[in-house]
Parts: sequence; C-alpha cells; structure tokens
Amino acid sequence: MQRIAKLDPTSVSGATKDLLQAVKAQMGGVPYLIATMAHSPAALGGYLGLSGALAGGVLPPKLREQIAIAVAGANTCDYCASAHSLLGKKAGVPHDEIERNLAGTSSDTKTAAALAFVVKIVHERGRLDSEDLGAVRDAGFSDEEVVEMVAHAAMNIFTNYFNHIAGTEIDFPLVTTARVAA
Repeated sequence: MQRIAKLDPTSVSGATKDLLQAVKAQMGGVPYLIATMAHSPAALGGYLGLSGALAGGVLPPKLREQIAIAVAGANTCDYCASAHSLLGKKAGVPHDEIERNLAGTSSDTKTAAALAFVVKIVHERGRLDSEDLGAVRDAGFSDEEVVEMVAHAAMNIFTNYFNHIAGTEIDFPLVTTARVAA
C-alpha cells in the first residue's frame, strides 16, 4: 500500500510542475517513484540531477542498469528491481542475466566483479577494505569507473529506501526480490 501519495502531475505547479513535465517529455510518462518524490522538488531535483549527470559518465548503460538491479536485489526493493529489469532489457541485458544480476552475480567476469563491489557497498554500508577495491580494479575498472559505481550504488540506495518508506506502487512489470532474499 502506498504510504506517501503520488502527486497527479496535472495538478501541480511551480518547480514541481517543471520537473514533472521534463520527466514526461524525456520518458513519455511520469513513473510513480517520480510522482511520489515530487512532494519535495529539492529531493526530486537532486535525484534527477545526479541521475542525469551519471548518465553522461563513463559506465555504459547496460552496466548502469545491472548495478541498479544488483543494488535493488541486495536491498530487496521490488519497485527498483521491476523498473531496472525493464530498463535493463532495453539496454540489452538478457532475462537470465537479469536473474543473476538480482543476486549480485553475472555470467561475465568483469561485470560480476562490479556487481560484487556494489553489493558489498550495500551490505557493508560503504566500509570496504583495500582488498575489495583491489578486486574491482584487478577486474579492469579504472578509478573513474569505481567512483561512478559508488555514485550509482548511492543513488540506487536512495531510491530503494525511498520506495520502502513511501510504499511506492509498482507501475512496471513486477519483478520480485523475495527469492533473492531467501
């Protein structure tokens, strides 16, 4: 049950209206996460700003979605697992790989190292040691890529926690993380 109501994009004004119109123009609609986060234009603007900045980073769209899927799995966020599974498919992630990504793994060795890194960020609350950083570097990731992985993990932790608190209704084909948590 939705505990923080989503806003109707047609009944808002000011900064909120501008932000929601921009999302609708880019995405063709306003996902419930965005319509719910719109209660705070500052929070929504911050989220959209970080998301937009990271979209221009060095990590490819496919890996960005795989990171989002792995973080959603680690945090058991069905909303984000559902949204990013759909976006992951559009970025070229096959269904069986999405299943692995939800569990924080991958059939690709380099991707597996990235997902293990971000899942460890979630589980250890960012307190990783030199070996963890060395493992992702040894897999072939640069410091620039590592910094972006941390940023993507943090951004997705924010949306995962937001959805848990808000009880955001899922407006994507449902992907459940229950089997990941089991």
